[in-house]
Amino acid sequence: MYIILVYDISTNGNGAKVLRNVFKICKRYLTNVQKSVFEGEITPALMEKLRLELKQYIRPEMDSVVVFSSRQEKWMEKSFWGMEDDKTSNFF
Repeated sequence: MYIILVYDISTNGNGAKVLRNVFKICKRYLTNVQKSVFEGEITPALMEKLRLELKQYIRPEMDSVVVFSSRQEKWMEKSFWGMEDDKTSNFF
């Protein structure tokens, strides 16, 4: 499946540490598109592994992760408004 993952981590408390860990975990599975946005193809098994790893750090009362999924990237249209980063050029 193809997913876009977006997170919002509060910097309160140990938020900086949480932010670093969430970023590192997401980078292992997906391509970083913008600061807190990742995308890529992932199997259901790896998706569950990613979810479990993130669950260790996400503080439900302060942080959020949103995942948009599609069967394939071809069903999603992507357009850039402003500067286009070439990090995703390998997906076109």
